[in-house]
Amino acid sequence: METVILAVVIAVVVLAVLGGLVVGSRRKKPLPPPPPAAPDITAPPAEPHVGDEAETPRDEPRRTIEEVDLPDGGPAGVAVEEPPADLLAEAPEIEIPEPTAGRLVRLRARLSRSQNALGKGLLTLLSREHLDDDTWEEIEDTLLTADVGVLPTQELVDRLRERVKVLGTRTPEELRALLREELLKLVGTDVDRTVKTEPEDRKPGIVMVVGVNGTGKTTTTGKLARVLVADGRTVVLGAADTFRAAAADQLQTWGERVGAHTVRGPEAGDPASVAFDAVKEGKEMGVDVVLIDTAGRLHTKTGLMDELGKVKRVVEKHAPLDEVLLVLDATTGQNGLVQARVFAEVVDITGIVLTKLDGTAKGGIVVAVQRELGVPVKLVGLGEGADDLAPFEPEAFVDALIGE
Repeated sequence: METVILAVVIAVVVLAVLGGLVVGSRRKKPLPPPPPAAPDITAPPAEPHVGDEAETPRDEPRRTIEEVDLPDGGPAGVAVEEPPADLLAEAPEIEIPEPTAGRLVRLRARLSRSQNALGKGLLTLLSREHLDDDTWEEIEDTLLTADVGVLPTQELVDRLRERVKVLGTRTPEELRALLREELLKLVGTDVDRTVKTEPEDRKPGIVMVVGVNGTGKTTTTGKLARVLVADGRTVVLGAADTFRAAAADQLQTWGERVGAHTVRGPEAGDPASVAFDAVKEGKEMGVDVVLIDTAGRLHTKTGLMDELGKVKRVVEKHAPLDEVLLVLDATTGQNGLVQARVFAEVVDITGIVLTKLDGTAKGGIVVAVQRELGVPVKLVGLGEGADDLAPFEPEAFVDALIGE
């Protein structure tokens, strides 16, 4: 009974409270909306004077000078901007090539290791007590195997037979001196082997490099640029071998290493146009020499020969060519003479560059190719190194052939 009474009392109290809230809400009038606040117009912050501290935003704590990360070596508060990494990669360090004077003499040991089989073989045969016909035939075979060529071999054997007969007693020293003298006559010491790059009446000198692919033609052009730079010349390279995709890149890399500018065109573009532009830019830049690398597909392709003739004619609209260098692989031997004849019919070859001379015992190709073309060997390649292209020096070559 008491529980029922208590529940009734609680219900009455709750109803009374709710009724008061409803009445109060009806009597309360809504307040009008407040007027819009006037905009707070403030002056813009003044620019700090020199020496004043810049205002730090309140939500960012101030940092002491010790807490600020500064670039290495830069003064406090000054950002040091470094060039992009790719820009640094595009600026290779310029190399200083090895001087060319006496370069073949310095490479003599390398030349001797591959070439003195010829000289030693001849000295061994000439040292026999009795030089009969069989011995002289062996001497002929030794010379022919070394690619000296038929006519030069016959001339050398005839002279040796006559001089040995007159000499009588033959000491090793006398035989070496005799063989050296006759080989020098065969190679030729009275020929001008200078690479013509300094015409008297104009600049630049123009050199065109020809030869079949695989002989080291483009590499030789790059190495020749190093030879010229080593001798104090400035060079522009013309990448006129547009038929081989890697040729222009390869030549440009060689040029960048010594600071030589390379002129190139689109892949499979007109080689004559590239050659023409190279000479034009060389004249505008005032350089000493323009080197033009040409296409070198198989020498049996008539189209290539016609293209080389066109390159020559287009270049000569600027000025005459000072040199046309034919690059031959010394290891190809007599096949190299076939190449030489074909190229000589199209362009007037003025000099020979023999590459890979360190990799063959057939050094007689020096004699044979000079006889075939009537032009001198001017440069020889004696290895894969950047400075392994050397001016040809007959005395150093013959000394390497016969050894000490």
